[in-house]
Amino acid sequence: MVTATIWLSFAFALGLGVRLIGLPPLVGYLAAGFILSAMGHESNVILKEVSHAGVLLLLFSVGLKLRLQSLIRLEVLVGSLLHMLITVGLIYLLLITVLGMETKIALMVGVILSFSSTVVAAKVLESKRELRAFHGRVAIGILIMQDLVAVAILSVGNGVAPSPWAFLLFGLLFLRPLIHKLFDVSGHGELVILFGLLIALVVGGHGFEYFGLSSELGALLLGIMLASHKRAIELSNSIWGLKEILLVGFFLQIGLMGHPSVEMINQAFFINLLVPIKALLFFFILVLLRLRSRTSFLTSLTLATYSEFGLIVASIGVNNGWLSNEWMVMLAVAVAMSFAVNAPINRYAHELYTRLEKFLCKFESTKRHPDDEPINIGNSHIMVMGMGRVGSGAYDLLARQDERIIGLDSDPIKVEQHRKEGRRVLYADAEDPGLWSNIQLGGVHTVMLAMPEISAKILATRQLRKIGFTGTITSTVVFDDEVEQLKAAGANLVYNYYDGVGTSFALNTLAHIQDYEQQ
Repeated sequence: MVTATIWLSFAFALGLGVRLIGLPPLVGYLAAGFILSAMGHESNVILKEVSHAGVLLLLFSVGLKLRLQSLIRLEVLVGSLLHMLITVGLIYLLLITVLGMETKIALMVGVILSFSSTVVAAKVLESKRELRAFHGRVAIGILIMQDLVAVAILSVGNGVAPSPWAFLLFGLLFLRPLIHKLFDVSGHGELVILFGLLIALVVGGHGFEYFGLSSELGALLLGIMLASHKRAIELSNSIWGLKEILLVGFFLQIGLMGHPSVEMINQAFFINLLVPIKALLFFFILVLLRLRSRTSFLTSLTLATYSEFGLIVASIGVNNGWLSNEWMVMLAVAVAMSFAVNAPINRYAHELYTRLEKFLCKFESTKRHPDDEPINIGNSHIMVMGMGRVGSGAYDLLARQDERIIGLDSDPIKVEQHRKEGRRVLYADAEDPGLWSNIQLGGVHTVMLAMPEISAKILATRQLRKIGFTGTITSTVVFDDEVEQLKAAGANLVYNYYDGVGTSFALNTLAHIQDYEQQ
């Protein structure tokens, strides 16, 4: 209990300290771990389990917001594998020629440093609400490919291949209706959180480990399996606080891996000079694959780190005698250093791109990637953003009155379903900053905001006004305090759901009574 008290106190104090100077708290957690290590503290079994659970929940929540078909793309497959091959080759040659390192060690260090951090990338994208943005999907797809390579290396390094029965995990696809049904009957209370923990930690985590596969990959894939459920966002929100607390343990554990010497810090600093090269390589590969310079730049910055997964691979090297303990500590410092630099830079990613836009656009291909083409609203006069029940209802009513209307939604599956039902709906995420520099509003004079998140509505309102839209912006809200927030952002008309519920309820009841009396 005393140890936990000291760790929590240090984590809070340093997390708060770095937050006050404009850095993300995770940098403080890392610093707390290194200071505690210098004071003689070491990680223990409980912290390792807490850390592992935090990572699994993070990846599970990432999966809840993704669609598998968006990951199996040319830019993901070619981008990840080509980048890894070039990075490993460059680092290998550098370590051999400059540092005179042994071939086996140089090759392993090259592989370790070729990975980017899934945890940091996911946290950065999640904090900026860009997981569903095109560059967010590309970044996560590349990270999944890297994780698959890491899993293969871990299997070989451990001398343990996946179980011959691992193919049984494909059976989860057939159990998907049952898993969705369990979610439905879990209600909206604490059972939802327990359901999430069961699926992420037990089925995805322990289940995949049992068959010799990565628990991280299992948690991510189980999240993706639930992503199409209508309550996926509710589940993500339910486990959010617990996930954030458990992730503090992950960053503390990295810091507690050892007390670095001055020489190790210098070596880690030298290794971090290679991070910009990694980012540049990602940028040029993605541009060659016809992504816009903006998308390539934002994806590259997201991936400009070293990886916690690389440390797991490094531990295999230590266990097999390929790497020394000093190498392990130095790599941990290098990874932590890359985290500390990447997180604050990513906060200003869009501002950085704006400054570099004219220069970076010179490298763009004349042919655009289909997902990066400008969004053309055509001859529509009214645009509905958010095609859930409220947005769909508004769309149908206006369409029956022969209004020129178009819908936008951030869920590709929902978009496809609307198109099958005859509605004109395009894929677009209001919380993707890139949308607003890539949309052509044409003759639109009214925008109706029907997304569930108030933050998305405020962002969309501000961005519409920022790009010069002078038409009418209307929005729905649930709470009274949200009305003023949206009006301050630039909305003309804000409608509270509950203000008209009683009237609508009474009118529908009267209509039913009249129909009954006429029978």
